Amino acid sequence: MPMESGSSSAARQTKQKRKSHSLSIRRTNSTDQDRMGLQRDMLEGQSSETLESVSRMEDSKLPLSLRSNLLELFSQIEREFENLYLENIELRREIDTLNERLAAEGHTFDGADLAKGALKTKASHSTSQLSQKLKTTYKASTSKIVSSFKATAARAVCQLVKEYVGHRDGIWDLGITRNQPVVLGTASADHTAMLWSIETGKCLLKYMGHQGSVNSIKFHPNEQMALTASGDQTAHIWRYMVQLPTPQPVADVSQTPCEDDVDFSDKDEADGEVEGPIDCPSIRVATTMLRSHQGVVIAADWLVGGKQVVTASWDRSANLYDVETSELVHSLTGHDQELTHCCTHPTQRLVVTSSRDTTFRLWDFRDPSIHSVNVFQGHTDTVTSAVFTVGDNVVSGSDDRTVKVWDLKNMRSPMATIRTDSAVNRISVSVSQKIIALPHDNRQVRLFDMSGVRLARLPRTNRQGHRRMVCCSTWSEDNSTCNLFTCGFDRQAIGWNINIPSLLQEK
Repeated sequence: MPMESGSSSAARQTKQKRKSHSLSIRRTNSTDQDRMGLQRDMLEGQSSETLESVSRMEDSKLPLSLRSNLLELFSQIEREFENLYLENIELRREIDTLNERLAAEGHTFDGADLAKGALKTKASHSTSQLSQKLKTTYKASTSKIVSSFKATAARAVCQLVKEYVGHRDGIWDLGITRNQPVVLGTASADHTAMLWSIETGKCLLKYMGHQGSVNSIKFHPNEQMALTASGDQTAHIWRYMVQLPTPQPVADVSQTPCEDDVDFSDKDEADGEVEGPIDCPSIRVATTMLRSHQGVVIAADWLVGGKQVVTASWDRSANLYDVETSELVHSLTGHDQELTHCCTHPTQRLVVTSSRDTTFRLWDFRDPSIHSVNVFQGHTDTVTSAVFTVGDNVVSGSDDRTVKVWDLKNMRSPMATIRTDSAVNRISVSVSQKIIALPHDNRQVRLFDMSGVRLARLPRTNRQGHRRMVCCSTWSEDNSTCNLFTCGFDRQAIGWNINIPSLLQEK
């Protein structure tokens, strides 16, 4: 008899628990209904406010066409926010349900044996993981709508002006001469570097002194000298003399607005053999060879004044050389993995190096007796490049699909963060308009301002634009025909004319 009474009491307790659990579910459902009703009222209130703002616009002095365009944009934004708001409500409800389930499971397994305690821990862990995933989705959807809203801030007009074809392998890097004559330089995996006429697209000179892939090309600030870095573990300095051909009339190509929301064709054209330039003079011997590295030299640049150069290598070090004597002045060590890029400040003795260890380092050579270094850990994957701007900013790009803008005076946290959908390669910043050009692995090139607002995406179809990974971009401040150049692993460089009307009006 005592055994029977004990089992019946246990059964009654189990029934009471089930009833209380069902009551809590009913209360949760009623609470959700009340919440949904309140959210509908909020949406209706937002809609009424929008209608009031639209009615006020009808009394404005704006032209009818501009007013109608604004109304259409406002209605689209309102619909997107409404859909996102409802989606976030549903996500919040699922999060609350999971949290309640977690609490209920914890109550159910109270007093259980060790095996059941382990089961409870596993269930709690999986439930919390799902809850965190829903929260991440919630944040991602919110950032998506904010990014789409930012994209309407400006409108760019982009025109493909000239294609520079002649390399037999992918082009890693390109640069523009800083003095007259203004020419375009390209560095290729076919072991050569070429100089091009910007107006005609004709090859003016070919450098053939390297025994490996040419990974970087930079021009001296005052003299007709080029600095190239190569996979043969050396960097070369070589002099050039070119004569620009007579410019030919450029074909009239209609300007195309940069469409951010249009899906262009992703079909690759057939990769035929590209014939090399005809009657292109060549140089085979360098003026100076820099040989101290024990690995691939991935990048090189001139320090201000042009008397010293810095090189970055896969041997995890950067070297500072004296140009006149070719001697190693300093070896900059500290990175934990291979270096990917180096850049010098245009007016000060500052160097920034990027690495696969997810960091970039700022080296200060302004004081000859002290060579300080600062380490910045703002990315979660390989930092592919970090460049200086004319002001006190550094812009870094990474394989983690972000670009960050930093202030040299306060580099604890970035001023702006740009999130993209593809890895970012060697970026560049326009001196005059302060526009950041982002070359991507997915064959796209996007333009942003320094505050992180997206300005444009360069047009890309199966007839124009890059057909493979875009490796590098550079801006030209002196040439009126092309002010942006890009290169990729489709063996070509492209010259673009970029016009941002809103930025020109601000000037």
